[in-house]
Amino acid sequence: MGKSSCGKDTIYKRILSEKRLPLKTLVSYTTRPIRDGETNGIEYYFLTEQDLENLKQQGKIIELRTYHTVHGPWSYFTVNDHQINLSHYHYLIIGTLESYLALQQYFGKDCLVPLYIDLDPGERLQRALDRERMQTEPKYSELCRRFLADEADFSREHLEQAGIHNYFTNHDLDCCIQEITAWISQNL
Repeated sequence: MGKSSCGKDTIYKRILSEKRLPLKTLVSYTTRPIRDGETNGIEYYFLTEQDLENLKQQGKIIELRTYHTVHGPWSYFTVNDHQINLSHYHYLIIGTLESYLALQQYFGKDCLVPLYIDLDPGERLQRALDRERMQTEPKYSELCRRFLADEADFSREHLEQAGIHNYFTNHDLDCCIQEITAWISQNL
């Protein structure tokens, strides 16, 4: 987990592509619009609000977060679906502090290990701006809202309250991936 534009998606994809660790993926769901370059079922499962309501009625939602963006409400959620088998597999998941706490409550503290990706705020903001510029329809207002929200949501105080102590700084992508991979290898 980490603030937006800290590199967690890139780190996640690289760790999984190297296949050195016996990790499965758990793809989250969202109602936000798909971005240029994303693929349904890879970054997220992109669903409609009605799809989300149907999953709620079926009792399949493990955790749900809704953000009131400048473009309307966008929900992100984890579903108890075909992806999860904790008795046989270890998983690498991208999430927020809020999703981590909800998953921890659902599955139990012993089933989740948080890995926090950190990065200088100025570097994160520049990366976010660079990524947004590449979109067909950049959403700069949402970028700013999300940046400020992450600063509050991932405050040191909130991380400490959640018991998160495994910090990895992404100043150098390859070094950060090596550190995380080594940590996972030692703690599986």
